[in-house]
Amino acid sequence: MTSSRPLSFYILSIVFALFMLFLYGPTLTIGILSFQGPDGGLTFPMNGVSLHWFKNLFTEQQVGDFGGSFLRSLLLGLMVMVCTLVFSLMAGFAYRRRFAGSTVLFYLTLTSLIIPSILISLGIGLMFDRLGISPNWFSSAFGAHLTWTLPFGLLIMFAVFNRFNPAYEAAARDLGASHWQTVRLIVIPLIAPSLLGVALFGLTLSYDEFARTLMVAGSFNTLPLELFGMTTNVTTPVLYALGTLTTIFSFTIIALVVLLMSLTRKRQHSH
Repeated sequence: MTSSRPLSFYILSIVFALFMLFLYGPTLTIGILSFQGPDGGLTFPMNGVSLHWFKNLFTEQQVGDFGGSFLRSLLLGLMVMVCTLVFSLMAGFAYRRRFAGSTVLFYLTLTSLIIPSILISLGIGLMFDRLGISPNWFSSAFGAHLTWTLPFGLLIMFAVFNRFNPAYEAAARDLGASHWQTVRLIVIPLIAPSLLGVALFGLTLSYDEFARTLMVAGSFNTLPLELFGMTTNVTTPVLYALGTLTTIFSFTIIALVVLLMSLTRKRQHSH
């Protein structure tokens, strides 16, 4: 005999459905409009259905550097991902024991999350200007993005090591493992899914960051800056086509990371 669900279940289900519609509705709308016919516009109703604007995206454009801006954003995201992963892991190990200035350093790291992003970008841009160094996406923008990704990576590693059972390390040392062997063979494999999460955070936060890139990208735009510039110049669904492709790329990266995390967990359980 099955009991009927309470009224609150249906109310919360409707609220959740509305939330999901609010969250993904705009993205879904852009995806649908990107399949407009050759004579289609930027709004409904659709004028035919085709892949015309996706093909047009890879032809020579009067405005917009799609390929270059995408490659710069991807390379910048990968650079930020690697540095975020390495420094977050090192900080996680360091904070397992208290050291002089640890509290001050922690709050200084979190300060970059509180300060408005545009001020971070402006400050780094001014610093490079005073030093006589030309800002660029691989230098000043790289540093600006790290002020955004490193605090998140650090917080994740805090949570990971707070739940980590030190008995595994003690058992490895009792069996004769050195400190480095314990880290390499015990600690790293156990926290590998969380490290993949830190890497995903670093890549995605950098890949679509706009405010912290605005004043420090130099002469070459990243993809978010290029998209922003195109909104004032491009009046065809080619802009939607680009948005659809970048969204698919983002979800593909997330799916790959989730798959790797799942495989890592299965491998741990098998051992």
